[in-house]
Formats: sequence, C-alpha cells, structure tokens
Amino acid sequence: MKKVLALILALTTFASVMVGCTTLEKDPATGDYDKGAIIDMYLTTEIYNFDPQLSITDDAMLKVFNLIYEGLTTLNEKGKWQKAAMLEYTIEQDDEEGFSILVELKNSSWSDGRSVQAADYVYAWKRLLDPSVTNEAASLLYDIKNARLVKMGDASIDDLGIAAVDTYTLQIEFEEKIDLDLFFENCSSVALVPLREDIITRYGEDVWAQKSTSVVASGPFTVKEVIYGTTLRLERSAYYNVDRRDRNDLKKLTVFDKFVIPYRLLTKYSVGDSEAQLAAYESDAMFYNGEIPLSKRAEYKDDVVLSDMMITHSYMFNTNNPLFEKAEVRRALSLAIDRTEVVNIITYAKPATGLIPYKVFDTKSGTSFREVGGNILSETANVSEAKSLLSSAGVSGGSFDLAVRDNEVDIAVAEYVAGVWKQLGFNVTVDVVEVTVNEEDDTIYVDNFQKKYDAGEFDVIAIDMTMLSADAFSALAQYSPKFSGNGVDMYSDTYDVFGHISGYSNEEYDALIESAYAEKDRATRAAILHQAEEKLLEDMPIIPVAFLQDAYIASGELSKIKSTYYATRDFRDTKLKDYMTYKAATDTSAEQ
Repeated sequence: MKKVLALILALTTFASVMVGCTTLEKDPATGDYDKGAIIDMYLTTEIYNFDPQLSITDDAMLKVFNLIYEGLTTLNEKGKWQKAAMLEYTIEQDDEEGFSILVELKNSSWSDGRSVQAADYVYAWKRLLDPSVTNEAASLLYDIKNARLVKMGDASIDDLGIAAVDTYTLQIEFEEKIDLDLFFENCSSVALVPLREDIITRYGEDVWAQKSTSVVASGPFTVKEVIYGTTLRLERSAYYNVDRRDRNDLKKLTVFDKFVIPYRLLTKYSVGDSEAQLAAYESDAMFYNGEIPLSKRAEYKDDVVLSDMMITHSYMFNTNNPLFEKAEVRRALSLAIDRTEVVNIITYAKPATGLIPYKVFDTKSGTSFREVGGNILSETANVSEAKSLLSSAGVSGGSFDLAVRDNEVDIAVAEYVAGVWKQLGFNVTVDVVEVTVNEEDDTIYVDNFQKKYDAGEFDVIAIDMTMLSADAFSALAQYSPKFSGNGVDMYSDTYDVFGHISGYSNEEYDALIESAYAEKDRATRAAILHQAEEKLLEDMPIIPVAFLQDAYIASGELSKIKSTYYATRDFRDTKLKDYMTYKAATDTSAEQ
C-alpha cells in the first residue's frame, strides 16, 4: 500500500511540475489546457512524395523532410555535429582485426506510437545500398564494412556491417579505422534517417510516401493532411522524444508541449500560389512565409531572414544526346550564362562559381570548400569564347528541350537561359513539367518531373542539386560510376555498373574519386576533391548556375524560430503570442 501511495504521489508531483512549466494556455470554455498554437504559414512550395531517400532535386523537399524526420545526428548552426536520435556511442572494437561502434538510441517513438528501433536504421541503410536501387546517397555509407561490395552486387546484403544487436542498439562495423567525426557529420543527412519496413511493405514502395495516412514520422512533426493545391497540415508528433518505458503510464500526465511547443503548422489557401500566400501574410492572416513570390523579392530583400543553403541550382546534360557528347559544347553553353543576371532574377542567391556551395566543409566544420577552392567559373558571361568553343567542336546549333519544374523561379531562370542559348544558334524549348493526378487514386499526384529525372529522359534538366551532407565527397563522387549510387544491372551476365544519370564517365575523374575515397587525412582528401571539382567542370556534365539562399519573413507575434545548418527551419520551440485569440478567430484553426 505504501508503494502504491508513493507512486501516486510521484505521478501527482510529476504532473504538477509539468503543468507548472508549460507554455500552454487554458481554454476559457472548458478550463482545460489547450493543445498549443496553430501557426498559419506558407512553409514552401508543394512536394508530392515524402520519401527521404528520393533524389532531392527541389529545395522544398529538404524544408519539409527536416521537420518530419530525425536521424542519428544533426548539425548545429555552426556545422558541428550533435546527437539527435543517438543517445550515446561506444567504440566496441579498435584493433588490427577491425573497428566497430555501438550506437544506443534515445527514447523516442514514431508518430504512430511504435518506438524508434535499431532495426529501422538497418532497414533504411540496407534499402539505400540495395544494388537494384538508384540513389546517389549510397556513398555516404561506404565506410561501413562491405557497403561498397553490396552496392556493386559483389556481396550479399546480409554481409553489410550493420546489425541491431538489441531493440535499441545499433552495431556498425567499418572497413578500417575511420574519422568518426566525418561519419557522424554524414549521419545528419536526411537520406540516412530511419524508415519503417512494415509501413513500406504494407502500403507499397510506390504509395506509402504519397499519402498522409501512411507516412509515419520520427521527427518533431508528422504529416496529418495533404490536399494538393490547398492544404499541407503538419502536427506535433505526440510521441516524439517520449520515453518508451513511460509512454503508456504517463502519457496522460505529460503536457503536450514538453518537447515541441506548436501544435500545428498549417499551410492553406492556394498552396502553389505564392502571391496569394504573401497577400495572406500582409493581411495578418498568416504568421510565416518561406517562399516570397518572384515579383516581390526585391521589395522584401531587406526584410527577409537570409541564409546560404547547401544547394546549387544547376542544368544537367544528357551526355548520351549526340548534341552534348562533346565537352566543348557543354562548356560553351555554360560560358554564355551571365550568373549575375540569374541572381538578379532569383534575388535570394549567389553566382555559382563552382559546383560546391559555400557552407560545405573543406577540411572540417568552420572551413568552406568554396572559399578555399576559389572561383572556377566566371560570374559573368563570355559569349565570344562560347562561340569559339562551338566552332572548334564543329557545332553551329541544334534543337533541344530544357525541362524545368512548374514553379515561377525555375521557369524565369530557364527562359533567360534559353534566350541566351538561342543567341548561340540553338533552338531551345522550355519544357515546364507539370504534375498529374494518379489515374487510380485521385488523392495522389504524380511528380512527372521527378519521373523524367529518375529515368534520364531529358536533354537538359534544371535541378536544385542538394548537397547530401556538409562533405563535398558525396556530391562529387556520384559522377563516378562506382560511386553513383545507381548500383548494377542484376539481370546482365556481367553485372554492368549503372553510371551517373547524366551518362558522364571519365577515367581520370574516376581515379581522383577513388584516391579521395582511399585518403583518410582530411586535408589531403580535400585537395584531391578540389582537383576533382575542377576536372568535372572542365568536362561540364552539369552547369552550376546559382547558389541558392533561403529567405523567410515572420510576424513579430512569433518568437524562437531556429534554423539548421542546412538552412531549414526548426519550429520545435517556436511560440505564438496570445495564440488562443488567433485560434478562436478562424474556423479552420478551431478544428481539433
């Protein structure tokens, strides 16, 4: 009996303490504590698939993924890696026979209440390394024992040096002793977050990540509703960071905002209409806008919170197209682009003077690969040299399509670039690739741009080339066939390696990437990677156009908006002043 009374007293004390530190307000009608602020916002343009292992070719994907998924580590605002889902790690073995670590996961659960387990990482990482799967993020894991052999089809997936030794402990074996700081920096990549095998198996690879009813989140927010064209509703995950041992007994006593303060992040109105979203913000119907319309960017230039992203807006060639098989032609098309003019169009960007943007590390956090490497490409155009290169290549023009996503920024830049290329004698058609409704399920939209990119069915395609991590290796290595992440043809007798989606391959470049992969000294490795970037841009399978910047505006009613090193938002601690007043004022917000 004394034990029972002690437990009741402990729980009562716990509840009192939790209520005492809550930010929640009481509902005047019921006297109960409310769930928290509903923040009307325009987070970003629409995305049509929530699979974090997609090829990320649109900056909007990253902005959403970093809110709903959490990996082992994260990078703080200075680029230092910090523990996220990882509670602690220990070195299990460090001798001549091998090097391995044990990673213990923190107490947290998926948005459906099931605990985040070591097996979820095993499944996600094996999925990435499956030789039949295409994903350029695979090289992030190549330090793991047998990872590269598995991707090349030379070892079984069961030979991969990763295992769940118990429910919440991950064992990772490496090929040799590695730089653990570099490995944990890479673990901050959204491509390496855990995934649920049961969910993907139940709903299917092609469906699970396209419907809010089947997406489960490991991060602070979960996808509660998606109505394409009108609504994106993210809500606080009730189980995020909730102790798996206590959630059944103490869940009712734990206030909602213990780990995440806002209850709901709501994008409504017309999701794809940035003009309508800004009008809502200007009329105080919305508190945050993360996508300023092109026509208003100059006007808001001094009002936005601006930060560099690790994303390079680029034009990728299909080098299998006879028109683009010569590097001289590709370089000529690059030389004709005035990158300062592109920046004038985008406003929130910098001229891309290389492929790797400024925030990517050179040797360690706090160093910049771009600053050390300097300008490889000119900010301004050189049309006379472009024409000279075309003449030396024996090319006087040709016709091709330039594929772009259906958003105003990409279209505006593409129209400028197409005009420049037409002056060189090329007939360029800007192909705006729209989404379509799934024929079998009208709640799903098909991202035809992503399909075109994945299939390599393009002449030239405009992408937001997202750095997979703060390390330049993964961005550069993917242009070498054995590091492309595209695996091998499992149906051929010779297990042919699928190269980069552009079709680019060069033995000298491959040797540089192999050398960088083998080099463990970060300074020496960085020097090799600078050579690789110079060689890549000499051959020019991809034209870097602009280093993108993130820009947002927020109402003074909001406080504690944080940003990640990837220049995405962290809304976990964000507060909305007098939120009950705003909630009562809108019917949509009042829905619980």
